[in-house]
Amino acid sequence: MTPAADQEIVIIIHPALKGATGARLPEARLNEAAGLAAAINLRVVDTKVISVNRPRPATLIGGGKVDEIRAQLDASEPRPGLVIVDGALTPVQHRNLETAWDAKVLDRTALILEIFGERAQTAEGRLQVELAHLDYQRSRLVRSWTHLERQRGGAGFLGGPGERQIESDRRALADKIVRLKKKLEDVKRTRALQRAKRKRAPHPVAALVGYTNAGKSTLFNRLTKSAVKAEDLLFATLDPTMRAIDLPSGLTLILSDTVGFISELPTELVAAFRATLEEVLEADVIIHVRDFAHQDTEAQRDDVIAVLAALGIAQDDERPVIEALNKIDLLSDEECERVEVLSRASQTGGAGTMEIPVRVAISAETGAGVDQLLDFVEETLTAAHETILIVIPAADGAARAWLHQHAEVIDERADKAGLFVEARLSLKARGQFLKSFPAAREAHADAVGVIAHKTA
Repeated sequence: MTPAADQEIVIIIHPALKGATGARLPEARLNEAAGLAAAINLRVVDTKVISVNRPRPATLIGGGKVDEIRAQLDASEPRPGLVIVDGALTPVQHRNLETAWDAKVLDRTALILEIFGERAQTAEGRLQVELAHLDYQRSRLVRSWTHLERQRGGAGFLGGPGERQIESDRRALADKIVRLKKKLEDVKRTRALQRAKRKRAPHPVAALVGYTNAGKSTLFNRLTKSAVKAEDLLFATLDPTMRAIDLPSGLTLILSDTVGFISELPTELVAAFRATLEEVLEADVIIHVRDFAHQDTEAQRDDVIAVLAALGIAQDDERPVIEALNKIDLLSDEECERVEVLSRASQTGGAGTMEIPVRVAISAETGAGVDQLLDFVEETLTAAHETILIVIPAADGAARAWLHQHAEVIDERADKAGLFVEARLSLKARGQFLKSFPAAREAHADAVGVIAHKTA
């Protein structure tokens, strides 16, 4: 297929720093960077790993490699106008490389911010992305701040050269950041009110979290029968979505689909998206969706845990955690058996925490294992439920309907004293019911035999 005329041509380099810690191979990181570029329709014509024994303060990589890449750019037809460096560049390194290569340069943070800038759909998402852009730009004020000329829309990094007016730009940035932070404070207050409203409702909340492209949205769509955008692309989902689903017992659950995480997620994005990601903090159960067919699945798990820790969810957090080991349809029979053994072992001995989660092997694409996942979600949520006997006036149909909708009704019998309902529900739901229907009451111990007698 012939590339579009306006499609940006790019080469990607990954500086492999000698002695750098990390579970990923440089080639895997390079492939991920290529996936990030594909997410915003960049045409990648070459990728390469460059070994760096000692980072150069001026250019990060050695002068010989800088000249080699310049020669490659000059020899290419058409000449690539963008070089992506899959690493962190200082403002000085960024400026020097752009000068040396006569091309736009994006480091890993700028690339991720560019993707978020293109993908955000809601007003809230756009605010968060713009704030992250400005926080990043404030320290460098390079070509990305193009307030006088744009070849493309949005507050991104791939626009025209603009005009450098450092002091004027600094003031403009500072003023805009203040305005955006005020708007996001309003967003934060709104979300806090929405969460408070959900707390007053009896429905528990489960948050889907995971590395980008792990299959969260595909699982979300399968569980909720929705049509949330789900593609084989990094960061296909940016704006959170919430839907109600009914668990096998009839218990209603609010399911939240959140933005995917990634290694070295820019701190600017973590800060800007905190209002959105705080939905995870309020969840009753966390479902960590993992791409178990990916070669770096363990490293991706560590990255997700690191981002959750930055949000305030530590490994020793008592919040229930279920790991959905996704994409088993891409595994061999032998690998599937290994995953099943791992899952069964966790289900009998797992603590169900971030550190020692319960695991379920699934395929969000085919539906394999999804019913078992729902069973474990329900088991986790109802572990603290208790069975009580409630007496409500016979004519109070609203109270009876509430129990049928929000609790597990085991049995009910009418008596001259009223309607006796044996129900299993959480302490939270129990308190909400008794507050909403003051005419109802819990039966005393000597009344428990009433329903048992009637049942017999």
